[in-house]
Amino acid sequence: MPVSRRAARLGATCLSAVLLLAALPVQAFPLPGSKGAFVPSPEAMRAHMTFLADDLMEGREAGTRGYDLAANYVAAQFALLGLKPAGDAGTYLQTVPLVAYRVAADGELKVAEAGAAQAALTFGEDFLPSPQADKAELALNAPLVFVGFGISAPERGRDDFAGLDVAGKIVVVLAGAPKGFQTEERAHYGSLNIKRVEAARRGAVGVLILSAPSGEKRRPFARGIGGNRDWRMTWRAPDGSPFIRGASAPSLGSISVKGGRKLFGGAADRLEAAYAAAETTEGKVAGFALPTTAQVALKSQIEQRRSSNVAALIEGSDPTLKSEVVVLSAHLDHEGVRENPKPGEDAIYNGALDNASGIATLLEVGRGFTGGKARPRRSILLLAVTAEEKGLIGSEYFAHNPTVPKASLAADVNLDMPVLLYPFVDVVAFGADRSTIGPIVAKAAARVDVALSPDPMPEEGLFTRSDHYRFVEQGVPSVFLMTGFKNGGEKAFRDFLATHYHKPSDDLSQPIDYQAAAKFARVNYEIAHDLADAPQRPTWKAGDFFGSMFAPQGHPSAAR
Repeated sequence: MPVSRRAARLGATCLSAVLLLAALPVQAFPLPGSKGAFVPSPEAMRAHMTFLADDLMEGREAGTRGYDLAANYVAAQFALLGLKPAGDAGTYLQTVPLVAYRVAADGELKVAEAGAAQAALTFGEDFLPSPQADKAELALNAPLVFVGFGISAPERGRDDFAGLDVAGKIVVVLAGAPKGFQTEERAHYGSLNIKRVEAARRGAVGVLILSAPSGEKRRPFARGIGGNRDWRMTWRAPDGSPFIRGASAPSLGSISVKGGRKLFGGAADRLEAAYAAAETTEGKVAGFALPTTAQVALKSQIEQRRSSNVAALIEGSDPTLKSEVVVLSAHLDHEGVRENPKPGEDAIYNGALDNASGIATLLEVGRGFTGGKARPRRSILLLAVTAEEKGLIGSEYFAHNPTVPKASLAADVNLDMPVLLYPFVDVVAFGADRSTIGPIVAKAAARVDVALSPDPMPEEGLFTRSDHYRFVEQGVPSVFLMTGFKNGGEKAFRDFLATHYHKPSDDLSQPIDYQAAAKFARVNYEIAHDLADAPQRPTWKAGDFFGSMFAPQGHPSAAR
């Protein structure tokens, strides 16, 4: 049978990458205080990224053939390094059962006040429906209660639900969280997952998310129409049920400012006052029962799919400490292929920097550990996860179903979208100052002449937006490194976000600096090695918000 041109190209790409990587030596050089004297290879970084960002991976979307090709490539690289399989049944792959779901119709949302006729909200102008992972059809008819931001924060003495009866009712919640909250805590409380959990705990039967004028100024409501029918994902429990936080109070839809006025009916004047209060520093918005009842009808398309995390273990050398595990994580998936592209338009989301670069870093750091003379004292787990782009799903599945004992997870170092377009001289270490990881990161980076810089975009709440956060939610101290803004970094980063982020142009045609890529691998190698060799496993700082929430006393990583 003749070989297709695409298959021949895949074989050539794979063969050239494998031959180059197999020939790479582990280089040593004198560096005072260096852990293992490992020099990462720019050529290895280029080889991995060349394969993973090739069109033949079809954008590496979770649950697709292209992703599976990429996962098998990573597994093959782990095998070449002689690493111990840490997936299912003696393999490198951990199967992640997925539920894919999306809206199947525009949906209906009607509201009415007592004794008045129903008024329908208009799709795309007033509301956008939310898909359901567990119900192909959902119908609700219930009173509405406005609960402000829907925040319950005992550490702040705050409960937006206080005095409100939401049992059996649909709650209307403002998007986001007050601007006076510390940015990472603001991101936590602004999460729809957290709002739903609080609503469900109080007996609500559904949640509508209400936009504020300031939010629509930053992102017009109509922009959401384009992605409203995109596939979303979650993972399945052993009984086949989808994992949904606050499942008894499902997300029903998003409401625009215009739609909010219809939703509030005769209480529309109180809505304007609520918007004004929301813009204050503390954002203390008083909730109240609305005079309206909502009738909701939604249809969803639901499919069962599967994907895989890829995991390998480097066993530690210390008889006692090797039972503790330092995780190096990076997401392998990206956005796939654009539906219905225009003629001649590039339709493949290659994800060169997001996140072929992170996986290349993971593999090169792994090569450093296998080739170095000094084995780490703790064990190190290399973990390539799926479905990050669908909501950190692969890492969430692993964090709930780890292939090593959960109590052994000592730390996570996450590798996600380093912008390798300039010779960086500093890094931002998100989360480092929340635990005893901080001084270790600073010392390790200094050996590579790399400075630590504060978060240059605190308003983005990046600490909660990548795979390490799923480990944080299990109480594991974690850190996520981003190349910093010095030496041209700010322009490179902002230009990438504006021009290439989540676009087909994030491909290998960008001026990728592979020397910077090797340097980034070196920084992460030094950090991981120091964490693996530290006398004590990392712990949260006393009083830290995330440590207090997710690692209470008695947890292995609780503050001491």
